[in-house]
Amino acid sequence: MTSGIADFQETVVPTAADTELARDSSRQLLKLLSRQHDIGKQFSNFQLRVQTVNEPEEVVVIPVSALRLLTDILTQMARGNAVKLIPVHAELTTQQAADILNVSRPFLIGLIDDNKIPYRKVGTHRRIRFEDLMAYKQDVDQQRLQALEELAREAQELDMGY
Repeated sequence: MTSGIADFQETVVPTAADTELARDSSRQLLKLLSRQHDIGKQFSNFQLRVQTVNEPEEVVVIPVSALRLLTDILTQMARGNAVKLIPVHAELTTQQAADILNVSRPFLIGLIDDNKIPYRKVGTHRRIRFEDLMAYKQDVDQQRLQALEELAREAQELDMGY
């Protein structure tokens, strides 16, 4: 069964206090991850000790990949960015996909109609896999980068001072 984006938690917008705490936490976790790298030893799991007020401490074992993801989330929160996890297998509505690409829904529909982004129909509605949307975005970003590099190269050849 394919999951839709609505099946997952809402976007988390960090408060000022969250931002400060996330900054400190992400730095601590980065130190742990870099220590693992510095000693040349790859760990597969980490043990986190979790304690809430007036409750006993518990140990939670998590994979190192989850610790890296947690560090990335905290880093984004420390920058004041809203965070939402979307599994790669999630399916998006056309409006959700347009929002992620920061384009209008009619523009996105045009991309779909031009077969630039794969989709499937659920009844009368189009659904786009998050993975496919990110592949399209990566391709477009790469094309933009190549165009900018070409413009910079031409500007240097023409001695335009860039």
